[in-house]
Amino acid sequence: MNPFLFNILLAIAWMLLVGDFTAGTFVLGMVVGYLILWFSRSAWRETKYFSKIPLVIKFVLYFLKELLIANLRVAFDIITPKDYMEPGVIAFPLDVKTDVEITLFANLVTLTPGTLSLDVSPDRKTLYVHALYVKDAVRFCDELKEGLEKRLIEVMR
Repeated sequence: MNPFLFNILLAIAWMLLVGDFTAGTFVLGMVVGYLILWFSRSAWRETKYFSKIPLVIKFVLYFLKELLIANLRVAFDIITPKDYMEPGVIAFPLDVKTDVEITLFANLVTLTPGTLSLDVSPDRKTLYVHALYVKDAVRFCDELKEGLEKRLIEVMR
């Protein structure tokens, strides 16, 4: 059985045991289930599950930080009388390869305020992104590549 699926089943069992069917209890059940699986990891065949969970947590925290910064930047620009926007459309070269990786990356870019994924090239090597704050296109691409894309690749592969 897949360790992730087994972890979900342990979380559901935890909810049944406690008798509380809330999101917080489910998350606590996932943590308890992960610890149980981690202590019994020698029984599992070679799996990346135990090394991926910390990467996923780091990725989520990184994305939440970037989301907060982008929200503050857009809110500051709306509140102040001066317009700080320098919009532009960027052709971003993709290192993500699979359809799932490209779709997830494009959606995460779109979720971030101030950026919007427009299209993917037919050869799936370029993502066209509209951004509100592009002072330097090369720097924008480098920040996106070394930040979001690099961390997404770590989680997905």
